[in-house]
Amino acid sequence: MSKALTPQELHNLAMNHVGKDLEKRGFEFIAINSKLKKHPQFVCMDANKQYFFVIVKAVMLPDNANNYDVVWMESFKEHAREHNAKVLYAGVGLGNPNGEDLPLYLNEDYLIEYNGIQVLETNFN
Repeated sequence: MSKALTPQELHNLAMNHVGKDLEKRGFEFIAINSKLKKHPQFVCMDANKQYFFVIVKAVMLPDNANNYDVVWMESFKEHAREHNAKVLYAGVGLGNPNGEDLPLYLNEDYLIEYNGIQVLETNFN
């Protein structure tokens, strides 16, 4: 019998995908926090020494991974401004190819919907 992934394991799976994307884009990792619901998950720096706070959100398909809590995000953007950092958001949808009501299982195939990293403006309107 296969073991279903826990919410923390799903989050780690999403973080692995996003981390590889960040690495390909040339970001240098300053800090990584893989604890569920602790933000940011990644603190990175680009070649110009600009800091980035990266939020990773994993959801089960068919939920839309690109949706986030706008009110909470405004307070997080304020935190980023205080640290001269920019905010990146990466939503990752995960699903079982055998049915959306089924969990993901350890060491089994899964569906992934990842539209890349979104830059969220931190400037005041």
